[in-house]
Amino acid sequence: MKFLLIVGFWISILIGNQECTPEQAQVFSITARTEEEVEILRNVSSDYETVLWQPAAPSYIKANMEVHLFIPAASMSTVKDLLSKHHISHRVMLSNVEELIEMQTRNETTDPRSGTSYYEKYHSLEDIYDWINITTQDHPEMVQLILIGSSYEKQPLFVLKLSGKERHPKRAMWIDCGIHAREWISPAFCLWFVQYAISFYNLNYDITEMLNNMDIYVLPVLNPDGYKYTWTKNRMWRKNRSRQEDSFCVGADLNRNFDANWCTEGASKRPCDETYCGRFPESEPEAMAVANFLRSHKHVMKLYLSIHSYSQMLLFPYSCSYEEATNHQELNELAHEAAMNIRRYYRNLYKYGPGAKTIYLAPGGSDDWAYNLGIPYSFTFELQDKGQYGFLLPPKYIAKACNEALIAVKTIALGVIKKTQ
Repeated sequence: MKFLLIVGFWISILIGNQECTPEQAQVFSITARTEEEVEILRNVSSDYETVLWQPAAPSYIKANMEVHLFIPAASMSTVKDLLSKHHISHRVMLSNVEELIEMQTRNETTDPRSGTSYYEKYHSLEDIYDWINITTQDHPEMVQLILIGSSYEKQPLFVLKLSGKERHPKRAMWIDCGIHAREWISPAFCLWFVQYAISFYNLNYDITEMLNNMDIYVLPVLNPDGYKYTWTKNRMWRKNRSRQEDSFCVGADLNRNFDANWCTEGASKRPCDETYCGRFPESEPEAMAVANFLRSHKHVMKLYLSIHSYSQMLLFPYSCSYEEATNHQELNELAHEAAMNIRRYYRNLYKYGPGAKTIYLAPGGSDDWAYNLGIPYSFTFELQDKGQYGFLLPPKYIAKACNEALIAVKTIALGVIKKTQ
């Protein structure tokens, strides 16, 4: 009963009162053809309570770019009229938003030991913390729990250290998930990866090689406050939940808060914007906790992976500038091999390349910062899909999305092990 009340509460916030508003929330695909239409679309995407899914900010919108825009029920008529008035055509990508949200939050079990079906569902923050505790208790020989800090709202930032039975000095790799709150497939992958590593160590050659040669640090939810907020209040929330005395707007974009060309073109200094960079680099406790931990382990850390969604891409530095990384060729080769393996085994296409040249400038990102710190192999994965469901990827696609990411992680990690022998 409690679960149904919570679901009903935030669905009503997202889609409005259905008795008063016949329209329902939808996601549109819109393409502006002229500069005038671009300006109109930028205004639409920053006003009327809409939420821009793709690209990340109105300033990124350009002519002939496909734009994905979430439109709540209360704004539907206004937005439709505005698009019609300016003869801007649109296509409805998702008309059943509330149904998809309900599907994502439907969860018959919270028992992590109930089998693989647990990992083919999305889980609330409370469920994930329970899973972390049980996983640590059940596998003390492989899993060590590390508290690296806390969020703005004092939620713990737990990292799981995975180790094989080989105890000689090792290199290390890092995986973080859930830096953007609404990207639910990301924490789902971190849980999937940890369970896979535990279950298939000494059974699967790739994961055994990884764990025997690397300690693997996994942060399942980098942005716990924002993630919890997407389960309880606003499914489309992106940022963390920090507050400032001089602004009524909440949150900063944690992936614009690291010290890598911080707050230059591609980030915003306005607290209300989705890509708000924060007051200064590492102003947000979540970003600072990650940065401090990586700084203290930079002598062993060889590989950094940050998991996002959506758009099916394997990105590497730089996103904060158009410069090429010093080892651009190596990074490109690893990403290429990972993309080819995804295509070979799962028949799905992933684009790859340096972030800025592949999508757009995004300064202050954790991957660029980690690379500049001295972690020589740094990647950001954008998981499924390409926009059919976007942030509302149904649970039935979790397994395929996670298996695609898993094969990319194994490909790149094994490549890094060879390169750093």
